[in-house]
Amino acid sequence: MKRSALSVLSLLVFLPVGMAQELIPVNFQSKWFPQAQFAGYFVAQDKGFYAEEGLEVTVLDGGNVNPTVAVASGNADFGTDWVANILTQRDQGLEVVILAQVYQTSGYRLVALGNSGIEEIADLAGRRVGVWGFGNEFAAEAVFSAAGFTSNLDPTVTDPDIDAVVYAFDPSLVFPNEVDAASAMTYNELDQIVGLGYELNTLNVLDPASIGADLLEDSIFATPQTLATEDFKGSGLSGREVAERFLRATIRGWEYAIENQEEAVQIVLAHCGDTCAGSGSRQSPLIHQTWQMAEVAKLVRPAPDTQVGALNQEAFERSVALLVDVGLIENAYTWEQVVDPSVYDALQ
Repeated sequence: MKRSALSVLSLLVFLPVGMAQELIPVNFQSKWFPQAQFAGYFVAQDKGFYAEEGLEVTVLDGGNVNPTVAVASGNADFGTDWVANILTQRDQGLEVVILAQVYQTSGYRLVALGNSGIEEIADLAGRRVGVWGFGNEFAAEAVFSAAGFTSNLDPTVTDPDIDAVVYAFDPSLVFPNEVDAASAMTYNELDQIVGLGYELNTLNVLDPASIGADLLEDSIFATPQTLATEDFKGSGLSGREVAERFLRATIRGWEYAIENQEEAVQIVLAHCGDTCAGSGSRQSPLIHQTWQMAEVAKLVRPAPDTQVGALNQEAFERSVALLVDVGLIENAYTWEQVVDPSVYDALQ
């Protein structure tokens, strides 16, 4: 019995951080329903990376939830959102700070049929363009304004250049009969459009970066209050310490997902409902999530030497300048106002 008790004690001593004590509950607000867009978080959860940091992380479904509002209102501790929505909400008085930049490049595109006559963004004048709502319309608005177009998204415009058709994300609802070009993420709706019977070589995929209208997308953020708390949920750890643990495990999750994509897809599928499915010939969740994981990996680590989660001040300031120029935000927020690099830097 003594030997048994000693063995158990030894095991507890050498367990990873947090495993020998009660895990700290952390709520993370995603931007959509479970899919490979968030693979790194699910991998960190299922592989025990969060638990090794002493955290019990719950990934909250997004859907029609505004992530910045959810975190700012205290319904979640950390979240992921596009920089455009983070800043527009800041204009409304909701203050959060960016801790890491998961997507280093933008995956937002506008997709038209190859025979539509729309070969570049300038060709969208006079056309119907599909646009998402719920804080996702900012990407399209930035493209329109950067190209010098007005749209009916601005209620003060009486004769808009572009007829924006707002719909609920699924391209099959509008493309190609109701709109001439549809919004699409490279990792999701583009594959859904392919599944509807339009092969990639029959589509024109317009990249906002071609006119300097690409915006930073999935960032990890928290409130200043969360970071400043001295005793996070009675854990004895400060909010900043918890943020470091959360971020370290999350980065491990993304690195693992990128390097082990087949396994990562299986982990994601275990969390999925119908939202993991594609469309038409690519309806299979396995087929669609395999595409999605491969495309997401390109955004998270666009080059072999890219550091997952790295913050890029130049890219941030360019996004701010664009949002100000096109009138989507009123204030030209500085890096120091919105970004706290100290949490990410503490991991290096």
